[in-house]
Amino acid sequence: MTIQPAVVPVGGIDRSECQFEVGRVRPNTGGFHGKGLLVSVYTAISDHERLAAYDKLAGPAVQAGGGRVLSLLPSLGGRVVAHEAGITQRVVLVEFDSFEQAVAVYESEAYQKALVAFPDGVERDFRIIEGID
Repeated sequence: MTIQPAVVPVGGIDRSECQFEVGRVRPNTGGFHGKGLLVSVYTAISDHERLAAYDKLAGPAVQAGGGRVLSLLPSLGGRVVAHEAGITQRVVLVEFDSFEQAVAVYESEAYQKALVAFPDGVERDFRIIEGID
């Protein structure tokens, strides 16, 4: 099923030039490259020590799987301007060459070990999404 919506720019792509299918957006030009993105938005952190233990395991697991950290704010001193809900906790954004690669890293033995160390005192919204390149 293909739906042609009104013209609204999305990620630099004119939506009138896209085919929308259930769960997928593909530019008609054939220029779609489904990068994989890990998006983790932390809403509460009360156990920084255990979060650091998780980080020591998760970071190498993600890098070994080809992940490139694009954002680790405000942990690395970057700037944040919060709108809407106004949450300024840590945001982690990691890019992979493909969606499948991102999923494989999440399901890997190394990352699963990191999840065991993930503290109860931390809340986050974690997603793996397919990006438009």
